[in-house]
Amino acid sequence: MKRVSISFLFIVIACLTQAQILTPVKWKISLDDPGTAEKSILFTATIDKGWHLYDMNLPEGGPVSTSFNFEKVAGAEIIGSPTVSATPTTVYDELFAMNLRWYAGTVTFTQQFKVTDPAQFKLEGEVEFMACNDETCLPPERIEFAFDRKKITMTAVDEAPLVAEEDVTRVEPDIIVPDEDLEEALSPAPQKNSGGSNPESISKVTNNINLWEPVIEELRAYGDSAVSATDTSWLFIFFAGFLGGLIALLTPCVWPMIPMIVSFFLKRTKDRKKAIKDAVTYGISIIAIYLVMGLLITGIFGASALNDLSTNAIFNIIFFLLLVVFAISFFGAFELVLPASWTNKLDNKADSTTGIISIFFMSFTLVLVSFSCTGPIIGTLLVQAASMGNAVGPAVGMFGFALALSIPFSLFAIFSNMLQSMPKSGGWLNSVKVVLGFLELALALKFLSVADLAYGWRLLDREVFLVLWIVIFALLGMYLLGKLKFSHDSDLPYVSVPRLFMAIISFSFTIYMVPGLWGAPLKAISAFAPPLYTQDFNLYDNEVHAAFDDYEAGMAYAERTNKPVMIDFSGFGCVNCRKMEASVWTDPRVKSLLENDYVLITLFVDDKTKLPQPIEIEEYGKSRKLKTIGDKWSYLQRSKFGANAQPFYILLDASGKPLAPAYAYDEDVSNYIRFLEDGLRDFREKNK
Repeated sequence: MKRVSISFLFIVIACLTQAQILTPVKWKISLDDPGTAEKSILFTATIDKGWHLYDMNLPEGGPVSTSFNFEKVAGAEIIGSPTVSATPTTVYDELFAMNLRWYAGTVTFTQQFKVTDPAQFKLEGEVEFMACNDETCLPPERIEFAFDRKKITMTAVDEAPLVAEEDVTRVEPDIIVPDEDLEEALSPAPQKNSGGSNPESISKVTNNINLWEPVIEELRAYGDSAVSATDTSWLFIFFAGFLGGLIALLTPCVWPMIPMIVSFFLKRTKDRKKAIKDAVTYGISIIAIYLVMGLLITGIFGASALNDLSTNAIFNIIFFLLLVVFAISFFGAFELVLPASWTNKLDNKADSTTGIISIFFMSFTLVLVSFSCTGPIIGTLLVQAASMGNAVGPAVGMFGFALALSIPFSLFAIFSNMLQSMPKSGGWLNSVKVVLGFLELALALKFLSVADLAYGWRLLDREVFLVLWIVIFALLGMYLLGKLKFSHDSDLPYVSVPRLFMAIISFSFTIYMVPGLWGAPLKAISAFAPPLYTQDFNLYDNEVHAAFDDYEAGMAYAERTNKPVMIDFSGFGCVNCRKMEASVWTDPRVKSLLENDYVLITLFVDDKTKLPQPIEIEEYGKSRKLKTIGDKWSYLQRSKFGANAQPFYILLDASGKPLAPAYAYDEDVSNYIRFLEDGLRDFREKNK
């Protein structure tokens, strides 16, 4: 995706969902037996960080509620409804236009019942639930449970009561493979069926076993997407940090210090080699300080906690206010500096110590003195590094930032004659600061938008957001041309060529956003602007809809027309699926490929339509039932492709064989087009 301004690179979210089985919710189902007629079943859910489990009895039209269905009750009667150990989090969801309730961490549901006939006692049922995070939703899952007379104690019946047998029936989600068996279960096998299912189970679901035959190994032959995704995110955050460091160099807090500090090192000793060595050590010390800072932040809070904060409404409001304060400071209303006593103490330490320790304190002084300019850049970098869900993301980002910041000190120390050609600090540095102020103000609105959507205030709908950005970037263009001036700005006798080109970019970006007020998708800022459905006035009508919602019917049509197939595993509650449809599928080239060159099949894994009759299958050594159409498509995704997250896109020929690696959530249109064209090319090669 192309970016219009440099600061925007810090808020790109690369959420590449990996093709793997996700199991964020673990269930422990046990019997609480006090020895009397009234007993309880405890359903305890342990939820991974960043994920949540929906509450019971959500309104119709929303995501799947957690429910406890008792299919067989003998010798007992159910008392009331389940009670919950925690208070749910309630958030208004714009997509469903309703309040949604969910739980995070650990929650226990307690269902009471009364035993009426111990000899005939039997309880059988299942828990149905749905897990989501801020990026994706998993298809609904069912966990079966059963208790019989051997599991209970009745003091009222037996004169010599038995000691209640501790019953901790641990039930894992059906698609889970035990950790020690996971590699073996997904590793190459002699038979073609390398999923967790067997041919007998597949034959119960379909008459065309070939179409359901697992192709996990064929997908792996196209390359390991998991490794490339991780490397890409690390590389991106490193270059984002490096770019941030280059920007920080151009601020009035850092740039004037370069010749001062380098000259100090060259003058403090007559040995030029030692002076250069000290300056290089100074640069390494800067890297070490920022790197340790990134590691400490990750170590104290953890990557998951930082990721939760990056999508938390309260945190986003606080960060919005901070960025506004920084922007006002950049405009010259006041100066944000850390207490002078801190800097003075470090200066004294640098003077009173010698060797590497002295150099270290001098580098720490630079970090503190430059805080007012580097703070917003570092803060934004850390938030976005953490949002990538990578434990080393903040450290990698800070390393890139510090490396860019330290390079000039080392280079100018080695080549001291370069100091003579350095641009002198002056009004141009203040202009850089003001430009950053405009960009920080625009960036602040992104964080406010997250909170606005979370609480359903509807204060920052898409058209309001766009109006504010249009005004901000128009004012930025006027400032660059000298038509807008702040009190501390120097006179601008003429407009330089760089300022002219930056003004052209700013005004062009402003005009680009204007059609968005009438519903244009504005793909370049789709990651920043509120979703299109928040806009009241929308003239845009260019959506793509699948021709088939049945796998086998779509495959039969593809065989008749000799076309490749794209299967879109989606969900009614999948927010990122809607984002892909709005920002990627509406691209003219993508739309043309999907409608003209492919047979598009969309399969909703949370479709609650009942199957004519339940289908009992065996998966990873466990028996489970497919009861709905969504169950069937979810089983297809797991058994054939070894994945269960949405969105999930896969290209096949009419026989069900893959044509390219799978594609997950990535709003880069060029990548998606490449994905479709590669599959089309492979299909044509096979048909030659």
